[in-house]
Amino acid sequence: MDSVNLGGTGLRVSRLCLGTMMFGAWGNPDHDACTRMVRTALDAGIGFIDTADVYAFGESEEIVGRALRGRRDEVVLATKFGERTDPGDPRTGGASRRWIVRAVEDSLRRLGTDRIDLYQLHRPDFGTALDETLGALGDLVRQGKILAIGASATPADRIVEARWTAERHGLEPFGTEQLGYSVLARHAEAAALPACGRHGMGVLVYSPLNGGWLTGKYRAGVPAPADSRAVRNAGHFDHGQRGVRARKLAVVEEIARLAEESGHTMIELALGFVLAHPAVGSAIVGPRTEEQLAAQLSAGSVRLAPDVMDRLDQLVAPGTDLNPGDADQTSPALTDAALRRRAHALPAGALPAGALPGGGA
Repeated sequence: MDSVNLGGTGLRVSRLCLGTMMFGAWGNPDHDACTRMVRTALDAGIGFIDTADVYAFGESEEIVGRALRGRRDEVVLATKFGERTDPGDPRTGGASRRWIVRAVEDSLRRLGTDRIDLYQLHRPDFGTALDETLGALGDLVRQGKILAIGASATPADRIVEARWTAERHGLEPFGTEQLGYSVLARHAEAAALPACGRHGMGVLVYSPLNGGWLTGKYRAGVPAPADSRAVRNAGHFDHGQRGVRARKLAVVEEIARLAEESGHTMIELALGFVLAHPAVGSAIVGPRTEEQLAAQLSAGSVRLAPDVMDRLDQLVAPGTDLNPGDADQTSPALTDAALRRRAHALPAGALPAGALPGGGA
């Protein structure tokens, strides 16, 4: 398995990372099978594992911790914080110092380790000042509880703001970013990936198979497998949206044809595509079964020919998503009406500040 330096963190990681969102109640409740997947991945040369405290509400971290007993030093171990770990308790989650110091201790205990190699903010917390978050994480680095810090699903402007905040206040900067990226969801190419590249950040990409769409299991005229996420959670994986589903099925047929012509499996083509981006260090694969893992292990060293990359650009334009819902994060300015409307209506006939008569501005 090829390996690379993850930005400037000093961490050297395999080009494929084992993602464990499907370990436990959210995917595969068989702990022994999940343990076998971890050990199979290690034996195949994957030295990078990513989990999160919210995955099956801690169960995933517990499985990973047990699976790594006796082999902890063989991996770069990454986990995430920030999502609400108790759906009924609004005090959990977020990026405040209060939550970070509690969350890291919980993750260390579940993982059965004395340090976390990469600790990542799972989603931006727009309600907490960046200097508070970075300050708390920097303290944990100095204490030796975590070795490097990162973020996930961060808009490009927030990536830049976090770097500026760290420089201005002399704080530990985010050294990595985890972004959603695939042939079918290319929004990260427009701004976030270039921003990471300019700042020398290590990049992990999640959903490179776009929720299973790029594995070959979903094809036109063929019912989705009964045990697939398309059946278990259709709305989340586009199968409940007829227009989106039709667009993806059409493009998937073209990608399947291209894979066959180029001598690759669809999985190899999908992973080879994301790993070809110069800013991407590692691609996260998230198998639910041992069979799925076996199908993904061979793709870490695939190199796609330029003409194959060009064909993929023709199928899905750079920087675009077939489904706008695949975007990582929606700005609060778009979801909270109070952030785009004045608190009080203007008096009749009045003009907003800076507006010109006749409709100009």
